[in-house]
Amino acid sequence: MSGSWRNVLITGCSSGIGLCVASGLRARGYQVIASARKRTDVEHLRQEGFQCLQLDLDDPDSIAAAVEALAELTGKRLFALFNNAGYGQPGAVEDLRREVLRAQFETNVFGTLDLTNRLLPWMRAAGEGRIIQNSSVLGLVALSYRGAYNASKYALEGLYDTLRLELAGSGIYAVLIEPGPIRSRFRTNALTAWRRNIDCENSVHREQYLATERRLSRPGAAVPFTLDADAVLKKVILALERTPPRPRYFVTFPTWLFATLRRLLSARALDRILLRVSRGEQK
Repeated sequence: MSGSWRNVLITGCSSGIGLCVASGLRARGYQVIASARKRTDVEHLRQEGFQCLQLDLDDPDSIAAAVEALAELTGKRLFALFNNAGYGQPGAVEDLRREVLRAQFETNVFGTLDLTNRLLPWMRAAGEGRIIQNSSVLGLVALSYRGAYNASKYALEGLYDTLRLELAGSGIYAVLIEPGPIRSRFRTNALTAWRRNIDCENSVHREQYLATERRLSRPGAAVPFTLDADAVLKKVILALERTPPRPRYFVTFPTWLFATLRRLLSARALDRILLRVSRGEQK
């Protein structure tokens, strides 16, 4: 099954995974509607020939306006939504202020769910659809100094596991894509969020934070087994074109590994491995 006329909305298309998936699905014949938060990114996408929407997941009014514009573009005919937009907020749990954690959830969870719930009725009316969520290996296991991001992805995992049950028999499928390290601007954006929101100098974790800054500032692929964004594209195509799709599609070796270890090991044994990985990143 190719894209044919099928409309797909993708969030977070300014670069990285979102832009790669938008380009790949368009080449496959899907009618891609690409969205981005910044107006300059929307204009760039238009210059690349995409149908575009400006969409800020932190702003309910922006979501409402984008959905209204999408209804005009598609006549409320939407086969799939790929929820890709989001960011990672580094920092130790004890250094996360309430407003910092709330901001992480506004983008990664609350805005994503708001958009999803506004579009689900269109799919129910059509009797088919795909709600695809770009999650993370950190929705399966936790690593140190990523508590806000871990928590947001764990929350999405729970929501999608529930949504999948509630959509049973509807012809609509909720699917989780589980990437590990992927080449994108994710680390650059995470470094910006860390510098903006974490008081490094007055934290008991100061030395670890300095190592975190070195890791996030390092050019190129700082993590073994890092893949290009087209590895995610391949899994999104499977989620769109297989009926029924799998509940989860793993991307990169670390994701496969940790998903397996989570099933096989005790919590303490898994913690020892995750602690070793976290400490290795601080060197």
